Formats: sequence, C-alpha cells, structure tokens
Amino acid sequence: MNTATVIVAAALLFMSLPIFLVFGIGGAASAILTLNLPWSTLIQVAFGAVTKHVLVAVPLFIFAGMVMLRGGMAARLVNLAVALVGHWPGGLGIAMAIAMGFFAAFCGSILAAITAVGTIMMPKMIEQGYPKPFVIVLAASAGLLEALIPPSNAAILFSALTSVPVSHTFAAGVLPGIALLLMLVLLVVWRCRSMPAGRRAATSEVVRAAWRAAPALVTPVVILGGIYSGLMTPSETAAVAGVWAMLIGACVHRELTLRGLLESLCRTATITAAIFSIIAMATFLSVVLTYTRLPQEIIAYFTAFGVTPLMFWIMVAVICLILGTFVEIVPVFYLTVPVFAAICASLGLDLLNLYVIFVAFAGIGMITPPVCVGIYTSAGVIGEGADQAFREVPTFVALGIVYGLLMIAFPAAATWLPGVLR
Repeated sequence: MNTATVIVAAALLFMSLPIFLVFGIGGAASAILTLNLPWSTLIQVAFGAVTKHVLVAVPLFIFAGMVMLRGGMAARLVNLAVALVGHWPGGLGIAMAIAMGFFAAFCGSILAAITAVGTIMMPKMIEQGYPKPFVIVLAASAGLLEALIPPSNAAILFSALTSVPVSHTFAAGVLPGIALLLMLVLLVVWRCRSMPAGRRAATSEVVRAAWRAAPALVTPVVILGGIYSGLMTPSETAAVAGVWAMLIGACVHRELTLRGLLESLCRTATITAAIFSIIAMATFLSVVLTYTRLPQEIIAYFTAFGVTPLMFWIMVAVICLILGTFVEIVPVFYLTVPVFAAICASLGLDLLNLYVIFVAFAGIGMITPPVCVGIYTSAGVIGEGADQAFREVPTFVALGIVYGLLMIAFPAAATWLPGVLR
C-alpha cells in the first residue's frame, strides 16, 4: 500500500466521506494501481465476505429488535425494570441500564437498543429532573451492553472474521456484559445519590409487570436454548426470534400494525445496508494486506521484539481507543481484528479474550467525539444537540477504561463459561 493511497484515504476520511467509500476507494486504488489486481478479484472477495452464512443472522436479529420495539415488548421490559428498581436512588437511570441489558438479550443492534429503550426512558428521566447530558451519555454507554450480552451482532462479526464458533463468542460476552451492567448501576447510584427516590412499587404491581413482560423474558431462552441445545444455528434462531416477535406483537399485545411491520422492515434494510457496505468495502483492504503480507510482517516484528501478552493487550487497548474515536466500531473490527487474531495465535492467547477486550475499548468510541455515534443517536431520540452532553463523557470513558483493564486482569471472565458449555 503506497503512501499516496494512504494519504488519499485519510483525506477522504477527514472530508467526512462515508467510511465504506473511504475503504472502497483507498483499498481499490492500492490494489489496482499498486498491485495490478483486476476488478474481478476485488468483486469476488467482496461478494464472498457479505455472503458468509453466519452473517445471515445480522439482519434477522435487527429485524427482531425493531419488531419488539413496535410490538410493545420493549415498553413492557422498561415497565418491569422501573417496577423493580424505580424506588432506588437514581432508580430510573438504573432501570434504563437494566432494560438495555434485557433488550440486548434478544436484539442485535446497539443503535436499536438505544432507540427502543431510550425513546421510553429518556423523556421520563428528564421529566423527573435528571440532567439531560447525563441521560444522553448513560443511554449511549448502556447501549454497549448489546455488543456483549448475546445475541450480539458484534459477536457474529467477530466470529465471521476469526472462525470462532458463534456459540462460543456469545457465551464469552455473558459474564463481561453482566459486569459492565453492574458497573453502570453503581455509577448511576453514586452519580444520582442526591436525587429523590421514586415510589416503591407494590408487590402486585411487580407481579403484573413481570407477567406482561413474560413473552419478552422468554425470548432469550428461546434464542440461546436453540443454539446451545444444537437444535438451531444462530441464523435459524434469529429467524425464530423475528417470527416470535411478530406473533407476540400482533396476537398477544396487539400493538404491531402493518405500518409498524413495514417500518421495521425499512429500518432493518437501512441498518443492514450500512453494515454490509462497510463489510464489502473493508475486504478491499484485506486483499491489499494479504498481497503485501503486512500481517505476517507485523507478527514477525512482535515475535522478534519479544512482546509479552500484557504489552499486547495494552497495544490493543490504545489502538482501539484511538481508532474508535474517529471510526465506528464495525470498520474497526475489519481493520484490526484479523491482524490482532493472528498475533493472539502467535502468543498463544485465547481469541475470546481478544473479543471482550476489543469490544471494551473500541466501544468507548461510541461516546468519544468527533464520531460518538452512540451519543448522536441518544441525543436524537429526545431531539437535543449532542454537544451539551460532552461534559459528561470523561466520567463514562473512565468507567470504560477501568472495565477494560478488569477484563485484561481477569481473562477467565471471557473464557470460563464457553469452557463449561463445551
């Protein structure tokens, strides 16, 4: 990859050109002008990248989440969370984090989780006196739970890049996801300790909320039970989740209309097109890396330099923090994971540790400007500008860094449950 191509790609990025075009133009220019590869090779590789069977689950999980939002399941999860913890200090904030965790257990999109739960909870929190900047950043940070708690599109993409079974990657995110949820809860309790507590829900109200949310609570059991019992593949369970969401929304809750279904399909198509465009164009860069043998040279350098596992994890953390600040998490996956995975193999490290640590630090980019797609999404939910939320970012970034360091210090958090399930 010559210097001119890198300069062109960087210029396109800072011109705010869509990232898939940056990948496509930069990678294709280098492949054709420098390596003399034909267009047909690039097209074949790109087509192969987006037609991997495991990626079929991505749009299906997104669709399931969109239908659950419009079919009333998300609202019932929120009501249950409020009934359980609404009387705690910062109860509404805790309820939003817990609801995000619940919704992450059957939705495959971080932005869908922010939209689904945030639409319900954020106006309610602001009405009760919670500071808008805090509410915006909390919603964006809690959305990262989707990348860890299965099923997760991040896990599916990681498996597609590394050939790790999706069931193992799903299991690796469970305990780290719970740990992140608990850390967010503790932060909300500390940050909102001076706010008045809400009314404690009566036992009958909690029971009623749990009964109404029961179909949603069963969904993760259906999804993960189908995968780990061996009865269904991740793609099949994603399809079942979509059908289940439609049946519950239309026949049980009776809130899913034909218009809502069409909106779900349109939103799913939009998100899927964005993700798959990035995947297709990122493979242009992978072709260049393959032909220039850059990954092998990087691995040889690190081996000769005597890099220890701790030094490697710190390197991963720093690179992910820097890239996540300027590029969305999906492109960062395709830029770095293949190289990181090869180095992991040379150092004898578990790829599941790489998944959890990578998500921890790359996910911080969702709340760090200038890209901070999570903050822009959550701010858009309540029709506010994102700039006012930036003063709350350092607190949550510090939490994310502490969480990432804990995942480095305790690798068993990612590997224990997959080992049990094997």
